[in-house]
Amino acid sequence: MAERVQQPPAKRLCCRPGYSTTCRQGQRSGGTVCGSGSGQGGSSKTQSPESLLDIAARKVAEKWPFQRVEERFERIPEPVQRRIVYWSFPRSEREICMYSSFNTGGEESASSGESGDETRLPFRRGIALLESGCVDNVLQVGFHLSGTVTEPATPSEPEMVCSVAISFDRCKITSVTCGCGNKDIFYCAHVVALSLYRVRRPEQVKLHLPISETLFQMNRDQLQKFVQYLITVHHTEVLPTAQKLADEILSQNSEINQVHGAPDPTAGASVDDENCWHLDEEQVQEQVKLFLSQGGYHGSGKQLNLLFSKVREMLKMRDSNGARMLTLITEQFMADPRLALWRQQGTTMTDKYRQLWDELGALWMCIVLNPHCKLEQKAAWLRQLKKWNSVDVCPLEDGNHGNELPNLTNALPQGAHGNQDLGARPHRTVFTRAIEACDLHWQDSHLQHIINDDLYTNYCYHDNTENSLFDSRGWPLWHEHVPTACARVDALRSHGYPREALRLAIAIVNTLRRQQQKQLELFRNHKKDLLHKGVTSITNLEGWVGHPLDPIGTLFSTLMETGRGDEDGPHGGFLDFSAGSMSSSKHSELHLFPSTRRFLEEGESYLALAVETALMGLGQQRIMPDGLYAQEKVCRNEEHLIAKLQEVDLDDTLVKIFRKQAVFLLEGGPYSGLGELIYRESVPMHTFAKYLFTCLLPHDAELAYKIALRAMRLPVLESTSPSGDMSRPHHIVSVVPNRYPRWFTLSHIESQQCELASTMLTAAKGDARRLETVLESIQKNIHSSSHIFKLAQDAFKIATLMDSLPDITLLKVSLELGLQVMRMTLSTLNWRRREMVRWLVTCATEVGVYALDSIMQSWFTLFTPTEATSIVATTVMSNSTIVRLHLDCHQQENLASSARTLALQCAMKDPQNCALSALTLCEKDHIAFETAYQIVLDAATTGMSYTQLFTIARYMEHRGYPMRAYKLATLAMAHLNLSYNQDTHPAINDVLWACALSHSLGKNELAAIIPLVVKSVKCATVLSDILRRCTLTTPGMVALHSRRNSGKLMSLDKAPLRQLLDATIGAYINTTHSRLTHISPRHYSEFIEFLSKARETFLMAHDGHIQFTQFIDNLKQIYKGKKKLMMLVRERFG
Repeated sequence: MAERVQQPPAKRLCCRPGYSTTCRQGQRSGGTVCGSGSGQGGSSKTQSPESLLDIAARKVAEKWPFQRVEERFERIPEPVQRRIVYWSFPRSEREICMYSSFNTGGEESASSGESGDETRLPFRRGIALLESGCVDNVLQVGFHLSGTVTEPATPSEPEMVCSVAISFDRCKITSVTCGCGNKDIFYCAHVVALSLYRVRRPEQVKLHLPISETLFQMNRDQLQKFVQYLITVHHTEVLPTAQKLADEILSQNSEINQVHGAPDPTAGASVDDENCWHLDEEQVQEQVKLFLSQGGYHGSGKQLNLLFSKVREMLKMRDSNGARMLTLITEQFMADPRLALWRQQGTTMTDKYRQLWDELGALWMCIVLNPHCKLEQKAAWLRQLKKWNSVDVCPLEDGNHGNELPNLTNALPQGAHGNQDLGARPHRTVFTRAIEACDLHWQDSHLQHIINDDLYTNYCYHDNTENSLFDSRGWPLWHEHVPTACARVDALRSHGYPREALRLAIAIVNTLRRQQQKQLELFRNHKKDLLHKGVTSITNLEGWVGHPLDPIGTLFSTLMETGRGDEDGPHGGFLDFSAGSMSSSKHSELHLFPSTRRFLEEGESYLALAVETALMGLGQQRIMPDGLYAQEKVCRNEEHLIAKLQEVDLDDTLVKIFRKQAVFLLEGGPYSGLGELIYRESVPMHTFAKYLFTCLLPHDAELAYKIALRAMRLPVLESTSPSGDMSRPHHIVSVVPNRYPRWFTLSHIESQQCELASTMLTAAKGDARRLETVLESIQKNIHSSSHIFKLAQDAFKIATLMDSLPDITLLKVSLELGLQVMRMTLSTLNWRRREMVRWLVTCATEVGVYALDSIMQSWFTLFTPTEATSIVATTVMSNSTIVRLHLDCHQQENLASSARTLALQCAMKDPQNCALSALTLCEKDHIAFETAYQIVLDAATTGMSYTQLFTIARYMEHRGYPMRAYKLATLAMAHLNLSYNQDTHPAINDVLWACALSHSLGKNELAAIIPLVVKSVKCATVLSDILRRCTLTTPGMVALHSRRNSGKLMSLDKAPLRQLLDATIGAYINTTHSRLTHISPRHYSEFIEFLSKARETFLMAHDGHIQFTQFIDNLKQIYKGKKKLMMLVRERFG
C-alpha cells in the first residue's frame, strides 16, 4: 500500500453541544489501557462470561458509525464510549493478511514478493517485526492508532524507525500511513506489525477517547497551555500552519468561522462515509499499468493473475473492495494502447493476454451475480459494463474480429433493462455475458429452496416431463441453460456461500444425469431411424468444455473441494488465525456439509460425483467453435480437466462410474461424442478417449478398446460428409456451413489421434487379434502420412525392445503401416521421404528376407525408381543386410537377382536417374550388365542429358570399358552446346576428358570426336586448350592394349587438327567482335591479354602471322572510334 506520510484530513466535524464543562472538568485526565474496565472480550484470559456492555458495544462497533451513536444519544457514558472505541478495531487477522499479501496466509509464488523467500512478504515480515519486539510507543486515541516500528539494521541498510498511523472504523482499517515510503498495492510490514500488536496485545495499548473529547474537558488556560506546548515541541513543522489557523479564527468573516465545530481525525466515521477497508486506488492503477506495459515479460502475467485471485479472495470475504479493485483493473485493461494497435493491424493478442481478459469477464459475471447485491449497485455496474462494451477496441469473447455463430443456446431472459441493443451488435465481447447476467435474479422460489434447504424434497411428485422440478426420487432438479446455472454456482462460491453453491451444484449434476438417461432412452427408441438416415441432430452448438464460463470446471471444483474435505474433517481446511497462529492445511478452504449427502446415491461421495460430472462434460457431443482462440481454448480446457482427473486415485467405486459412463457414451447417440454417429464438425474425443482407455484397461479391456476404437474417427477429414435431411433445421448440415479447413487446431487434433493409436498399439503388444483391429482403425481413420509414419516407428520400437524377443505380429503391423506411408507419399512431396524409405527397408529387414523380397517385387507401388535403386536395392545388397539376416549363398543369390531385376526395371522406367545405379548393381552379372548398358544406349539419343551421359561414360572408363566410355562420350557431345562466353561452364572438364580419352585411344577415335567438338563448342579458350593438348603427344600412346601408330605427332595442316585449328581461330575472331560490342574501359587490359592468347593460336598455322596482322588491321579500321583501346592494341601488336 502506498503509505502517505501526511495524514488525510478528518472525515467529520466534532462539537459537544449540551455538555456541561463543570461536570466534565478533570474527569478524564489520564488514559486507560484497552483491556481495562469490564469485559475484555477476546483478550480476557479469564473464563468469566462476557458482560452485556461488551456484547452491546461490540455489536454497535461493528455496525454503526460513531456519529450516529452520538446523534442517537444525547449523552454517552464514558465507559460505553471506551468499549465502543475498543471494539471498533479489527479483531481478525484474516483481513489484515489479505491486504498485505497476495494469498491468505501469505503463500505467494516466488515471483510475487520481493524475493522467493516467503519471510520477505509483508505479512510474514510484519509478524517477525512484532515477535522480535520492534513495535513501540503504541497509542490509541479514539479511532486512531499510532506507534513506531523499528526496522533492524542489515549489512547494507542502517536501522530505520518508521512512524505508523492507522485509522479504523467498524472493524475495518480505513487509512494507513507509514514513514517507510514504500509504494505498493498492499500494506507494508510496519503497518502489519502495528495492526497485529493491537489485535494480539490489546491489554498493552493505552486507550484514549477521541482528542475532541479530551479538549472539551479543558478550560481556556488549559487549552492555551496545550496549544503552546504543542507548538513548542513541533515548532519547525506546525508553526506556519498554527499562525495561519490563528489568523483565520480571529477573522470574523473567514470560512473557518462559518462552520460549526472542528475536524477530529480520531473521532471515527461520519454517517455518510463508506465503510470499507483502505485500498490505495492510485497504486492499483499504477501497478496494473506497469504489468500491462511489460507485455508478459518479467512475470507480469503471473502478477496480474495474482491480482485477479486477490479480487476473488475479497469477494469470498464479502469485501466491497473486490468490485472496486476489479473496476480499477478493468479501466487499465481498457486503456491498454496495444488494443487499438492490434485492431488497426488486424493482429490477435497473445494467448496469455487473452486468458487474462477471459478471467476479467468471468469475474464481472461473478460480481453481477452476487445473490445479495443491491439493485442500485447492479444498475451502476450494468452502466459501466455497457460503457466498456461499446468501446471499439473491447476484446471479443471468441477472440475473433469476424462474425460468429448465433447464440442459439443463450437462455438468459430479457428483463427490465432490455438488452435489445446488443442484438444489433455483430460481436459478443468479453463483457456481454456479464451484461446479460444483470437480468438474472435469485427470487425463484424453487431456486431459493434448493440453495437454502438441505431437506428440500418432494417424494409425492410424479411429473416425469423433461422440465420437472423433481426427479423420481423426489430430489430437486434445476433446469437452466447449463453454463448460466453453473455461473450461479461460481458466483455463490466466489461470494463466500460454499454450502449454497454445493447444494445448487448437486441439483445441476442430478439434472444432467437425469437428462443423460432420458437422452439414452430416446436414442434407443429411435436408433434404427437415425442410423438409417445417417444423420445426428444438434444437441449443443455451445459446448460445455471450453465454454467462456467453464461450467464443467466450476461443478468439478465445487464438488472436489467438498470431497477432499472428507479427508480433513469438517473444518480441517480452515486457516487458523487465533492467537497469532498462521498454520494451514494443504487445502485452504475445504468444507464438508454432511446434510447435503441426502442427495447422493447410496455409498456415493462428492469426489465420485465430481468425477462423473467431468466425464459427462468431456463426453458431450459439441460442435467445434469458430476461430483460433476458441478452438485452442477447447483443447486447453479439455487437457486441464483431464489433468485434474489424473490426480484422483481410482478405487472400485470410481471404476464403476467409469464403466457406467463409458457405456452411456458408447450408446448415447447424438448426445455423445462417442456415439455411433457424429456430425462432421463434432469436437474429436481422442484426448478424452486416451484417458478413458488408460483408466479402464486394467479393469475392463474390452470396454477400453471399444471406447478408444470408436474415438479414432475424424470425420472432418473424410472426403464425404453424411447425407442429411436438408429440410430439417436441426440437422447440422443445414445450420452450420462447411468451415474446413478453418480448424486451426487440426494439427494438434491429429497428433492427439496419433497418441491414442500409439497407446493402443503399446497395450495390444502380444495380442494378434487386438493388433489387427487397431491396425485397421489406423488405416481407416488417420489421414496424415507423418502421423502414420510415427505410429509405424512406435510399433517398431515396442516390437524390438532390447529386453525381449521381437514381437513378430507387431513388427508386421509396423511394416504394414510403413507400406501405407510409402503409398500415401509416393506421388506427393514430403521432406522426410528419404528417411521413410530407409526406415522401411530397416523394418522389412527385421521382419525377414521374404519381406525384403516382397517390397522389391512391388517396388513400383511404393518407391520412385530413384529410391528403389539408390536406397532399397543398394541397402538390400549390402554386406550389413546379409550379415543381419544370416543368409546362405542360395538366399543371397535370390535376393541379389530380385535387386538386379528391380534395377533394370527402374532403368527402363527412368534411365536418366537410374541407369548408373542399375549398372553398378548389375556388375557381377554379365547378362544383366549388358542389358543395363543397352538401356543406356537406347536412352542416350532421347531422354538423357550430356551430364548424365558423361557421368556414366566416366564410370565405364573406371570399370575398364574405354571404348564404351568413348561411345557414350560421343553421344554426350551431341547434346552439348558451349557458346563463346561460357569459359567457366561445368561441362568443360567433361569435354577435355572426352578429348583426352579419344586421343588416348588413337587417331581414328580423335578424328571422329573433333567434328563433334567443333560443332558443340564455340568457346575459343576451350578449343585452344583442346588443340594444345592434342599437339603435345602422339595419339594412342597411352592406349590400354598396344601402340597403334609409329609415334609421329599429328600435323596441324591436315585433318582432323586443321579443322580444329580453323575452328579455334574462327572462335577467337567471333569472340573478339562480340566482346568489343559492349566493352568498357575497365576491361581494356583484360581484352589485350585475350588478344595475346589469340595470337598464340594464330601462330600455330603456317600463315598464322599474316592472318593475325590482317585481323589486327581490320580491328583498327572497324573500331577506330575506340581510340584509347586501339592505341593499346598498336602498342602491343604494332
